[in-house]
Amino acid sequence: MRIRLQNELLLVDILVILLIIIITFFPSNILRVILGLPFLLFFPGYTLIAALFPNKNALDSIERLALSFGISIAVVPLIGLILNNTPWGIGLYPTLIGLTIFIIITSVTARYRRHRLVQGERFTVSFSLGLPAWRGQRLIDKILSIILIVAILGLAGTLGYVLTTPNVGEKYTEFYILGLKGKVSDYPSELKIGEEGRVIMHIINREHEMVSYRVEVKIDGVRNNEVGPLVLRHGEKWEEEVSFVPEVAGENQKIEFLLYKNSEAKPYLEPLRLWVDVKQ
Repeated sequence: MRIRLQNELLLVDILVILLIIIITFFPSNILRVILGLPFLLFFPGYTLIAALFPNKNALDSIERLALSFGISIAVVPLIGLILNNTPWGIGLYPTLIGLTIFIIITSVTARYRRHRLVQGERFTVSFSLGLPAWRGQRLIDKILSIILIVAILGLAGTLGYVLTTPNVGEKYTEFYILGLKGKVSDYPSELKIGEEGRVIMHIINREHEMVSYRVEVKIDGVRNNEVGPLVLRHGEKWEEEVSFVPEVAGENQKIEFLLYKNSEAKPYLEPLRLWVDVKQ
């Protein structure tokens, strides 16, 4: 049974637009991975090859497929390099938009160049359902066919691994303090006995699990204040003012902020420190 696609480039454009919709409105949908792999590894090269070689006799099907994969692998880093030198930089949406523009421009160009040819000279996608006939094929065609089959099986295996084994990534917690103006400056440096010093404390859970945090504030090793417990989900951020009140005078008194995770007895991270001069 032989199947022929008259306008596969339009299908490519529709799939690209569908991917944009899924990423924008359904970021955790499994279709994001299914459409994302050909979007990165096949579509850019295929539409460029279609624009450069609209004639069906310019390349055979095996060569088109092989070049589509190879050129896609070259085009994607090149677009990333261009984006890196723009104000938007390399990110999810800049990369998505940049590749989409490239794919649509090359697919439109390919359709225009095809329509300038007579019907019989235009390249169309057609394939037969069944095992390929090896007898009579050139050696180079057999080798390319084997390489393509291995590549497709590798992509399928990669896709299956990604779908069944989600990438947890590095586990860590962001813990830092800022001045009251929200900057890495303007920390309290001089106080009087009984005067309240304040900073803005930030805790962001990147542990890929729910975590209970507790913070102790110490002055020269003596506990002065305590915050928590704070229960945060993965990706959740806690931001509040935290205060401390010195009770004795002295120069360079060490203010420590110690973060504890769950019920652990030892601090989870290195303490954050400030040095304050306390006067009468």
